Amino acid sequence: MLDTKTLHLLKDTKNLLAFSAGVDSSALFFLLLKHKIPFDIAIVNYNTRKQSLDELAYANELAKIHKLKCFSYSCEKIEKNFESKAREIRYNFFENLIQEHKYKNLLTAHHLGDRFEWMLMQFCKGAGCAEIAGMKVIESRDSYNIVRPLLQLDKQELLHYLQDNNLKYFEDESNLDEDIKRNEFRHNYSMPLLNKYLSGIKKSFDYIDSDREILIQEVQVQTIDSLGYFKNTDNMRTNIFTIDKYLKSQNYMLSAKERELLKGNKTVVVGRKFVINQDNRYIFIANFIQNTPMTKEFKELCRALKIEPKLRPYLYQNSKSFLKLKELLGSV
Repeated sequence: MLDTKTLHLLKDTKNLLAFSAGVDSSALFFLLLKHKIPFDIAIVNYNTRKQSLDELAYANELAKIHKLKCFSYSCEKIEKNFESKAREIRYNFFENLIQEHKYKNLLTAHHLGDRFEWMLMQFCKGAGCAEIAGMKVIESRDSYNIVRPLLQLDKQELLHYLQDNNLKYFEDESNLDEDIKRNEFRHNYSMPLLNKYLSGIKKSFDYIDSDREILIQEVQVQTIDSLGYFKNTDNMRTNIFTIDKYLKSQNYMLSAKERELLKGNKTVVVGRKFVINQDNRYIFIANFIQNTPMTKEFKELCRALKIEPKLRPYLYQNSKSFLKLKELLGSV
């Protein structure tokens, strides 16, 4: 059942599975065992449900039985913006583990239903082919890969696998809450369509993946300290796709409105967190900093180099980034 492209990648390397004890990650857990893929597990308790303690206990039980490491993190209750904040907490936890224990791949249990509901949500908000295509089976980050071995499978296929093999899993009751937009799309649109047109939807995503490879050039973002930069490709779709991908790695999701702003503006501040400057030669992405006193000499040098004013406070506080940007733009 696992995607064949991922099996060779996962063999004989260190893998970390993002585990929740739900249908998806439980299915992936047992499929990894079946294919003799080495891995450890990591689970986050958001302290929103009583059942989460049982899920944590199950994760520890599985790890003990199969001689795996089980890492867990319990966070304080999130009061607002739950989905985005939970994602940030989750990925910070995973990335700290990856750095500390030298894991090569982070395995997530995203499946076809997740991808399809994302596509429908993006389509309804206004998006192009790259955004609609959504998740990829293998996505490269700076020091690791995110691998989604189940992306071609529907949730019902995973559920049948668990039930046919009498394997334990938990149902998260929050998935029934249709006040959450993702759940609304899942129950009212994506699930009914998948139940009726599964094979056609699978074929469509195969075509979309092929088209994306043609339409969007893969660009590697270089980093120094917390400055990200890459050469301007002169292709607006590729530039925005690359910016979006990089910001996701920094736990920030561009909105449709912010993507539109990037099309018509040389410099954009997003979420009051990042400043994006689209120079004629390079795209720069840095932390947005305000109200930083700077020396007269530094300001004059920035003017001479024609450095975007909104970038200057960050560069003033990060000398390595400033020297790199100065090198890229050319010294006076």
